[in-house]
Amino acid sequence: MRTIIFIFLLFAAQIANAQKKLVFSDKSYEEEIRTVMLYPQLEGQRDNLRSAVAPLQAQNLVLEFDDLQGQRSNYYVKIIHCNYDWTKSSLQDLDFLTDYNEYPINEYDFSANTSVPYLHYFFALPNVKLPGNYLLVAYRESDENDLLLSKRFMIFDNQVTLVTDDQSKGLGTLRTSNQQLNFKINYSRIDVMNPMESIHTIVRQNQRWDNVRKNVKPSFVREDKRELEYRFFDQDNQFAAGNEFRFVDFRSLNSPGQNTGRLDRSKRPFHISVQTDQSRQDQVYAQYPDLNGNYVIENLDNREASISSDYVFVTFSLATSQPVNGNVHLIGALNNWDHSAESKMSYQKGAYEKTIFLKQGWYDYQYWVEGEKQNGFQLEGSHFETENLYEVLIYNRPFRPNADLLVGYFQLPVNKR
Repeated sequence: MRTIIFIFLLFAAQIANAQKKLVFSDKSYEEEIRTVMLYPQLEGQRDNLRSAVAPLQAQNLVLEFDDLQGQRSNYYVKIIHCNYDWTKSSLQDLDFLTDYNEYPINEYDFSANTSVPYLHYFFALPNVKLPGNYLLVAYRESDENDLLLSKRFMIFDNQVTLVTDDQSKGLGTLRTSNQQLNFKINYSRIDVMNPMESIHTIVRQNQRWDNVRKNVKPSFVREDKRELEYRFFDQDNQFAAGNEFRFVDFRSLNSPGQNTGRLDRSKRPFHISVQTDQSRQDQVYAQYPDLNGNYVIENLDNREASISSDYVFVTFSLATSQPVNGNVHLIGALNNWDHSAESKMSYQKGAYEKTIFLKQGWYDYQYWVEGEKQNGFQLEGSHFETENLYEVLIYNRPFRPNADLLVGYFQLPVNKR
């Protein structure tokens, strides 16, 4: 059965190519394109746990991904400038780039001693001239319609200041499950005629775009001080704190780590069963370290993780006495926080299950309930003590250029340990 699935992964793109349509989000358009990472490279170190965000004065973003076709192809990338809401802006390429907007991906390595052959590609992004939202798009043979992947990144130039009051708990009956962020923005360094129209504030939790708070409006505007005050009194602008992420460690296939169950080596690719999970709905909060939903590619059996780590089938399972009222999804950075049919779990014999194809490493994940008036954290629980990382993004649209510029980027850790 797994052989049939693997063959499907290798040839499904032939059908999908005719249906490719660019979306302004993080997405792989072919089944063979796997483990896409875009992150700032600091001191030559590979660290995809950092957000794909960099200051205008020190841009150092790199793209990495694997191609399971196992043979060299000519791939190119282009960059699209976006508005604060991730729609295409009206800027021309030369407004934000110094070169022609098509760059070849020339750096690659073949996998070594893996049961699943692949090519690992590496690309250092060119510098852009303006702060803002950008979409990186990769495609085949200079054919922009033959899409491989799209990945969001942001370049900021801090021209505003932010001050918090460190009050992160929710209000009233929500106090034990929600987190709110109270802060002030001072925009005295930029020319703003109408801050309510030209300034847009975005808040996201743990690098997630699926539950981002878009275009948050200030509670108070003090034009005499050129200050915006944000106090999220209503539930719509608060965040459910959620719970610490579950995780599975299969950095070694010789000695699989914590939370791994059976490793089936009878066929290639190998198959790992994660230990069966239980609902945490009624459990008290328990503190333990996690990666805030992210993952790390690492191989404890070999040194060079990027090309020696193998791909394996990984089955996640959640035991429940009866089906949940709503769709249950396996989510995390491992699938770009997807809530589609691709992440939906199936229910049979008292458990929800989902099998996905992953590269060796450490993966955070959670079970998300999708449905009308459903609590997404129904199976995980939500506790104000949970450690989360929030990002506040401030955009301003000046008269020139007529586009949203990222003039403020701030990280606000809650319950940092």
